[in-house]
Amino acid sequence: MEVVVDDLSGPRIAEFLDEHVRQMRAITPPESKHALDLDALRRPEVTFWTVMDGEAVVGCGAIQRLDATHAELKSMRTATARKRSGIASLLMEHILAEATRMGFTRLSLETGSAEFFSPARKLYQKFGFEYCEPFGDYKPDPHSVFMTREL
Repeated sequence: MEVVVDDLSGPRIAEFLDEHVRQMRAITPPESKHALDLDALRRPEVTFWTVMDGEAVVGCGAIQRLDATHAELKSMRTATARKRSGIASLLMEHILAEATRMGFTRLSLETGSAEFFSPARKLYQKFGFEYCEPFGDYKPDPHSVFMTREL
């Protein structure tokens, strides 16, 4: 498997992300959905990585710069057929190293509070993220939890 910076121009990643956004819309009320679409992920303050296994997209993740020292983890996803196979951990290790290399000293995230998101919350805790108050433009939301860690 290989983790690569992605410019989001290919049809495979577009399809992978479309499935992600549709799934989030099915699980989360519209006012609580924070998954970014392709246009939002193409902004200059976002760095996006795709995990490739040969020609197959098996995972993705991004960071969005909030300020000079703080970034937000966005769009973490593993292909359904490949869940619990180490892809998310591989990607998280890569993103943490890259965020540090880019000069960030804090990485925060928003994820769902529903049981569906429990494996994601456990992954984030495994990598040292702790629960925190809403950050950036987020407001308290019963469908969201917020986590952060220093780099």
